[in-house]
Amino acid sequence: MTDPTTPSATAAAEANASDRASSVGPTRTPEFEKRLAKRYRKERNFKRMGQGAIAFSVGVLIFLLANMFINGIGGFQRAELEVPIDFSQSGIAADEATLSTPTALQTLEAQGLADVVQFYAEEELGEEGAAELSREAWRDVALALTKDPSLLSQSGTFYLPASSDLAAGLAGEGSPEMQALASDLAAKGKLAENWDEGFLARSDATSPQAAGIWGALKGSILTMIVTFVLAFPIGVLAALYLEEYAPKNRWTDLIEVSINNLAAVPSIIFGLLGLAVFLWLFPNLRSAPLIGGMTLALMTMPVIVISGRNAIKAVPPSIRDGALAVGASPVQVVFHHVLPLAMPGMLTGTIIGMARALGETAPLLLIGMRAFVATPPDGFTSASTVLPMQIFLWSDEIDRGFVERTSAAIIVLLLFLMLMNGVAIYLRNKFEKTW
Repeated sequence: MTDPTTPSATAAAEANASDRASSVGPTRTPEFEKRLAKRYRKERNFKRMGQGAIAFSVGVLIFLLANMFINGIGGFQRAELEVPIDFSQSGIAADEATLSTPTALQTLEAQGLADVVQFYAEEELGEEGAAELSREAWRDVALALTKDPSLLSQSGTFYLPASSDLAAGLAGEGSPEMQALASDLAAKGKLAENWDEGFLARSDATSPQAAGIWGALKGSILTMIVTFVLAFPIGVLAALYLEEYAPKNRWTDLIEVSINNLAAVPSIIFGLLGLAVFLWLFPNLRSAPLIGGMTLALMTMPVIVISGRNAIKAVPPSIRDGALAVGASPVQVVFHHVLPLAMPGMLTGTIIGMARALGETAPLLLIGMRAFVATPPDGFTSASTVLPMQIFLWSDEIDRGFVERTSAAIIVLLLFLMLMNGVAIYLRNKFEKTW
């Protein structure tokens, strides 16, 4: 018997292996190499297509945001005329107690503050320039006096809003006469585009120079509060019941299908529901944040229920089994163990639902929130509008000055949305637990 470790045996084994390899042939044939190169080429092309899609999306987003911010920055400014006023010679008599009352503006108007402002404007700007001072410019002076009554005994310089025509002339638009007047006043340092601090403090107005966003912003805040207070707890409890307690029968299946369908229903249908039900029950609350929030809560609730059920399903069964094994009751298992672990997922659904509700206009149109509201709402039952509706109303205006105000309102809406989502994400991360 031949020893396999001998040199002759080893040589024979290598020869046999070589013969078998030569009979099988090479594994990487030209055809194989061609197919492999084709596969790698497809993978590279697919990767390039993905990168191109991402680059295109980012480019469109950057273009959209840049265009909006470029136009919107002008919306935070307004054309203002410089008017010095000597109140010690104006004949207006008022003290700090009078100017601190709610009727201070009416008192100053009755004492002829509007005529005083017009007189000093004609002295400083000439009759033609003073004619282009906004008719509501005296209100800015009145507000300054209520904030600082000591101005009544001295002189001061005020920057007051110009008319829409003069503002258009300063922007190089409008009639040639108005452009010439604007250029002359600007050359003298009497007319300039200044930062409009009151844009975030005023409400809607018929002139873009006097329009502000605070009324719509406050209306959106109040409406979102009502939406969250109604939709979140009801949606979470509904998800818990359907997932943990509801019997699996035909009625439960019908409820689940209905909730899934409601999440895809057009928003205007919820507006019809609000019009038919809520305004029928509360006819005196048309265009109130309470009715708007109740309507949007109906639209948001299905999204919260669906995301809540998915979050509850994602909790491992071992959590429930472990809690039951140490003596927890079924209710304690749900509220002490399952719900805290599912809360981040529920908050994610809430973020999506609330973001959708914040940008809605169709359901609010039907319940009367398409209104001209010149004063901010006092509470949940006061007449108001919301940011998306204000943007819609301004975009439909003929006056060119509202274009920039519309872009500025969109910026405010996006910032409000980012702030609201940031708070929700913070709460989600705070409640998030690992297992």
